[in-house]
Amino acid sequence: MYPLNRNRRLRTNEAIRSLVRETNISPQDFMFPMFITEGKGVKTEVPSMPGIYRQSIDGTVKEVKELWSLGIKAVNLYVKISDHLKDNTGKEAWNKDGLMQQAIKAIKDAVPEMVVMPDVALDPYSIYGHDGIIENGEILNDPTVDALTKMSISHARAGADFVAPSDMMDGRILAIRNGLEENGFHNVGIMSYSAKYASAFYGPFRDALDSAPKDTRVKIPKDKKTYQMDFSNRIEAIKEAIQDVEEGADIVMIKPGLCYLDIVREVKNVVNVPVAVYQVSGEYAMIKAASEKGWLDQDAVILEQLTAIKRAGASIISTYFAKEAAKLLG
Repeated sequence: MYPLNRNRRLRTNEAIRSLVRETNISPQDFMFPMFITEGKGVKTEVPSMPGIYRQSIDGTVKEVKELWSLGIKAVNLYVKISDHLKDNTGKEAWNKDGLMQQAIKAIKDAVPEMVVMPDVALDPYSIYGHDGIIENGEILNDPTVDALTKMSISHARAGADFVAPSDMMDGRILAIRNGLEENGFHNVGIMSYSAKYASAFYGPFRDALDSAPKDTRVKIPKDKKTYQMDFSNRIEAIKEAIQDVEEGADIVMIKPGLCYLDIVREVKNVVNVPVAVYQVSGEYAMIKAASEKGWLDQDAVILEQLTAIKRAGASIISTYFAKEAAKLLG
C-alpha cells in the first residue's frame, strides 16, 4: 500500500536495478545459425541479411573458433548444395562425404567442445524446395520420415552432438530416436522443431539456401502449410511439443521467436525438457533494416528482444545476433 510500498525504490539506479533483475542473458544462452556452401575461400553475404554469410567450410571453421572465443557454445548448421545434387528423394542428405557431413567433421576437429546441431530437413536437397518427398502433388509423410532417419544417422556418424529435425513430419522424432539407438548413438540428442509455424518471417532464410518451394511444371504444394503449423493455433503447439518429448526429444524448439512468445511460455509450462527459440531471419532483417534507416537503436533492440525471449521461457536462443549480443554483453 502506498506510501509504505514505493515500487520505484527498486529502480533508483543501475546498481539496484541489476541487483533485482529477474532475467539475465549471457553468450551461453545463444546458438548461432550458420550457412555453409561448397568450395574453398567462399564468403558471400546474404543480401537480405546484412552481416550474415554463406561460407565454405574453411571460413565456417574460422568463424566457429571466433564464436567459441566469445563464449558461444552451440551452432546450428544449414547447407546450400549444387542444383545437380538435388532430386526428389533427398539422397544427398545422407551421403557420408556430403557437404554437411564434411562440415560437421571439420568443426568437431577444430573445436571439439562446440555443440554442433545440424539441420535435418530435405528442402535444401529437394528439386522442389519442400521438406518432404512428393508424389502426385502430395508431401509423403512416412517415406520422408525414413529419409530423415537416414540423414540423422549420417549426421551422428559425422560427429554431430544433436540432430535438429525442422521438417514437421508426423512421427519423425520416434523414428529418428529408434534409428540412433539401433546404430549405437545413444548419446546423440534430438532438438525437435516441435512448433514450427508457417510464417512469413522465413523469407531471407530461403534466400540464403534457395529452399523456397519451386515453380515447376510438376504439381506441387505452393507453400509449406500442409506440414508447418497454422499461426492461429496455440493448443496444437502444446500437443506437438508433448508428443515430441514422449517420442524422445531432448530439447523442443519454437519457431519463429518474438511473435510466438505466448507459445514459448505455454510450452515451457508443460514440458520437462529445455525449450529453444529461433529468432528467425525475418526478425533479424527487420531490425537491421530499421537500424540502417536510423529508426531504431540496434544494440538496445537486440538485447531487449533476446531478453524477452528468455523471459518467456527459452533456455536456448538460436539467433543471428549471437556474436553481436555476446560482444555487447562483454
